[in-house]
Formats: sequence, C-alpha cells, structure tokens
Amino acid sequence: MKALLHGVVVAEAADEDVIRIEGNAYFPPSSLTDGAFTESPTAYTCPWKGPAQYFDLTTDEGGAPDGAWSYPDLLPSAVQRVGRDFAGYVAFGPAVTVTP
Repeated sequence: MKALLHGVVVAEAADEDVIRIEGNAYFPPSSLTDGAFTESPTAYTCPWKGPAQYFDLTTDEGGAPDGAWSYPDLLPSAVQRVGRDFAGYVAFGPAVTVTP
C-alpha cells in the first residue's frame, strides 16, 4: 500500500503490514518517508487508544498540517481490542490518498 500527498509517496508498506482500524490504514514506522514528517504540537487523546502524536507532512509538492497521527504509547486494552500492537504506526487524514 502507498500513502500519497500531492502525488508524492510519504509511506509504503506491504498490505499485510498495514493495520486497518476504524476505516484508517495504519502504516508501520519503518514504511515512512524520511523528512516528510514533523511532530505537531496538536494534542488529542483517544478514549480507547490513548494520547496521539500528530505530524505535519511536507513534500516538494506541498504540505498538510496535522496530516498524520500515531499512538506511540497505546493503552493495553487497545492492543487487546485490535489484536496487534500498533504503537507508533501512522494513519493519515483526508489530504493523503491511500492506495492498494
């Protein structure tokens, strides 16, 4: 799978390595394009996943503030609910196109 911002790949992983949760595709940290992600100060806590880390995305073709997020410190019940540890995996907002 690929995640594209303005046609530029910001993440790419094998389909079996991507975890789907609540309609979002979460990409493993190793699949992220270096230099495209900058931590954002935006704060959010999911009631069942825990505190989120948002990222601003930047490519030569343009950017997306808060265009991605991750849960670096998952609540233990989140791992049980999903059936896999997805700490640090990254999902994308509507500015990013996820393709098979």
